Amino acid sequence: MLKPGPIGVFDSGYGGLTILSEIQALMPEYDYCYLGDNSRAPYGARSFEVVYEFTKQAVTALFDMGCNLVILACNTASAKALRTIQQKDLPNMNPDKRVLGIIRPTAEIIGQITRSRHVGVLGTVGTIQSQSYPIEINKLFPDIKVTGEACPMWVPLVENNEYESEGADYFVKKNLDNILAKDPDIDILILGCTHYPLLLHKIKKILPKEVTALPQGEYIAHSLKDYLRRHPEMDGACTKNGETHYFTTESSEKFSGAATIFLNKEIEVKHITLD
Repeated sequence: MLKPGPIGVFDSGYGGLTILSEIQALMPEYDYCYLGDNSRAPYGARSFEVVYEFTKQAVTALFDMGCNLVILACNTASAKALRTIQQKDLPNMNPDKRVLGIIRPTAEIIGQITRSRHVGVLGTVGTIQSQSYPIEINKLFPDIKVTGEACPMWVPLVENNEYESEGADYFVKKNLDNILAKDPDIDILILGCTHYPLLLHKIKKILPKEVTALPQGEYIAHSLKDYLRRHPEMDGACTKNGETHYFTTESSEKFSGAATIFLNKEIEVKHITLD
C-alpha cells in the first residue's frame, strides 16, 4: 500500500514548467513536486547513457520526496531514459510506483488531427536522433509519415531570455523552412520540446495557414487526468491539497527568476543535489 504523496514532474531545466502549468490548470486540486536539473541542462545533445543516469537520479529523488507517480516532462528524457527505467529499474525501486513520459500521449492524438497524414516533429538533437516520435506514432498509425527537424538553438534562446529577439526570428524561420522543404505536405508540427511553446507566436507567424503547430501541454494534462481516472489506485496515492513545491539543482535564486518567464508568477524554490 502506497503512502499518498504529490505527483512528481521532472525536466532537465525550465521547459517542463509549460507542462506543469497545463496540468495544474486542469487538475488544481492535486499536489506537485517539480524538479529541474538545471545545473546539468541541456540534455538534448547528451548520450543515451548519460541522460538515462541523470533521469534515474531525478526519479529516485522524487520517489524519496514521497511521489508515487513521476511525469518525465522532458522529451529527451522520455526518448532516452523512460523505457529503461520502466522495464529495468522500477521493479527494484518500487513496483507499485509509476513513471510516465510525454511522447506516447502526444503520439496518441496525432491520428485524430492530421488530415494529410504527414506530420513534422521539431525537437532537440537527442529527441530527433532517437526516432522516438516516428516509432510511437507509427505503432499507432502506420500510414502517417513523420519528418523530424533538430532545432539546437531554440532552447538556448529561450533559457537566455532571447526568444523575442531578431536572432530567434532567424533560427525559427531557418528550421521551419528546413522541415517544410523536407516534406511540403506536413499539416501538423509537433513542438517536441517543452521550451518551444514560448516561441509559438513566432512559429505561427511563419507557418503557412494550413499547417498547425501543436504544443504538448494541454494534451499531456488531459492524458494524465484520463490515466488517473483509469487507475483509481494511483489516484488514491496522490495527495490533493493544491500545493506545489519547486526544486532545482542550480541556484534557487536563478531558477526562481527564470521560472517567471514560463509561469508568469514568482515562486519559492529549494536547491537539491542529485547523485
